[in-house]
Parts: sequence; structure tokens; C-alpha cells
Amino acid sequence: MNRLDKLLKVGQIVNTQGIKGEVRVYPLTDYKERFEELEWVYMDTDTEKKYFIEKVKYKSNLVILKFKGIDDINVAERFRDKYLTISKDNARALEEDTYLITDLIGLKVYTVEGEFIGTVKDVIQAAGNDVYEISSVNTAGKSILIPAVGEFIKNVNLENDTMTVKVIEGLIE
Repeated sequence: MNRLDKLLKVGQIVNTQGIKGEVRVYPLTDYKERFEELEWVYMDTDTEKKYFIEKVKYKSNLVILKFKGIDDINVAERFRDKYLTISKDNARALEEDTYLITDLIGLKVYTVEGEFIGTVKDVIQAAGNDVYEISSVNTAGKSILIPAVGEFIKNVNLENDTMTVKVIEGLIE
């Protein structure tokens, strides 16, 4: 499977809700109403079975889902800790210069001068803006944190699996 063809995690089942088969889902999307647009999801990486969404509710920061055919707490309990995934072709259209986290993980990161500094290890979603965590090629076990803003991120090229960043003094140590 190509890196760009991965399944996208949209939520994680954290518990059951009531006795009629509903589950509590921690959304892994910044648009939790997204679940109202989905007809079905997969559980983890099992793409053989689709779980059709019957009802969507909200409770504080969680999404409460009811799947068709799952009408009992004992059955719903089996799905605890499972990720809800969708295929990439079911992803929402993104605005210009916005990317899916799964597309950024693994990109090779270069400075504007062409120096290879590492690969994107994670995207930390912070209150103000996201921060890219880059595994440093120069210091094993250390990460470089770069704010995901235009001042630092100069180019993202998904076709070439590269990101170009502007490094200022003190950013990389």
C-alpha cells in the first residue's frame, strides 16, 4: 500500500454509552461534525467489513455513535480502543496549504539551503497552531520542533515526499 493510500483515523472508541450498543468516540479530526457526513467506517485496518452509522450525538468533547446491527452493550464493548478509519477517497476536501497529518508523517525535511535535517515524525496539534516534530538526522533521539506556519514552512511537496523549511537561529540545536 502506497503511503498516500493509507486509511485515515477519524476517531477512537473509548467506551460504551448506555446499554443499547452506542459507543463513545474521541474524534481525531478538528471537525467532529464530520461523523454526520459519513455513511460508514472501518474498524482499525479491517477493510472487509463496513460499520454503517445509524445515529450521531455529542457529549462534551466526544461523539456518541450508534452502528446499525449493534444493539447491545456486550457487542459494543468488543470495539473499545478500536480506531474508526475511512479510506482516503472519503476524506474531506482540504483548503489550500492544508494537509492530512497522515500525508505529512514521513516527509523528508530540507532547509531552504538544501540541507537534509530529518523526517517528520509527528504533528502536535496545539491551541495556537500545529507544530511539526522532526526526527533530527544530526542528533540521534532528538527532535526538532517547527511551528506549522508560513514563516517557517516554505514548501510541502507530497509527490516528492519533501518539506522545505526556513531555519532561524536557535531553532535547531
